[in-house]
Amino acid sequence: MREPGTRPDRFDVTTFGEAVIRLSVPAGQRMETASGFDIDVSGTEANVVGALSRLGRRCGWVSALPESPLGRRVQNKFRGHGIDLSAVSWRPEGRIATYFVEFAHAPRPVRIHYDRKDSCFTRMRPEDIDWDYLLNSRHLHLTGLSVPLGAKTGEIIERALRLAKSRGVTTSIDVNYRSLLWTTEEARARLMPLVGGVDLLMCSLRDAKSVFGCEGPAEGTALQLAELTGAANIVLTLEREGVIAFDGSRLHREAARPVKIVDRIGAGDAMAAGVLHGWLQDSLQAGLRYGSVMAALALSQFGDAVVTHPGELDRILGDSTPDIQR
Repeated sequence: MREPGTRPDRFDVTTFGEAVIRLSVPAGQRMETASGFDIDVSGTEANVVGALSRLGRRCGWVSALPESPLGRRVQNKFRGHGIDLSAVSWRPEGRIATYFVEFAHAPRPVRIHYDRKDSCFTRMRPEDIDWDYLLNSRHLHLTGLSVPLGAKTGEIIERALRLAKSRGVTTSIDVNYRSLLWTTEEARARLMPLVGGVDLLMCSLRDAKSVFGCEGPAEGTALQLAELTGAANIVLTLEREGVIAFDGSRLHREAARPVKIVDRIGAGDAMAAGVLHGWLQDSLQAGLRYGSVMAALALSQFGDAVVTHPGELDRILGDSTPDIQR
């Protein structure tokens, strides 16, 4: 990982997104009666570039944070991953979004509650963005999750994609639909103009069906999504069934890795990081292999952001019988 505060000549991946404070209670407790919460720092886009930074990629994150203890906590956490934060817009006042997680075992589902209104990020405008910083990169990664958060965040994403194309920067969007933030009809209407022409569209099978109206088995859904959106490459995640991709001419598939699940949240971000790690090596198929391992690692760890390193990733890829390492 790089020394905090040193900006490289050119990034491998840059992104734009919100930081959130995660407050959770373990399975067996209820949020309404819990006497304490576990605290962590997260953010979908930051989770992706944080994982990539740990794999040796040069990554930058653009956002807004308040000049407060919580703002500094986010800064310390993300710097610990190795993310460059030199283009963060610091605000003299404001708040950070929060989300609460109530972990549970069957028959209860895991419950998530958002408190994201009026954060510093939601108030960001296009003029707040250091565009030269954001586009000084080989690749720009964005998510659909950020679009409904603020009045101007969708406009920022649209402009970022347009400028990236004009400057020869490849782009990806992870749909990341959240039903607690907007309806499927709203999501489709606002995302369709953005995803057309991106180099890499990442989407879950569930979101492909609910947001984009695709039908049928996974392979056919990937083809439908490519035709519908015009994205050059499609990566379709299938949860326990792994992941498939369509590169415009052929389908690729990678099975999910066996894993004992500790924490489900963040696996999609880890998958995206693995896919991009391979993409930066000009191999979508390698990206699926990396993504499968990264998702399994995320599921096996507490917290939203996967913690790993290149040696561990390579070892797991080459070793199907993990054991005690002495």
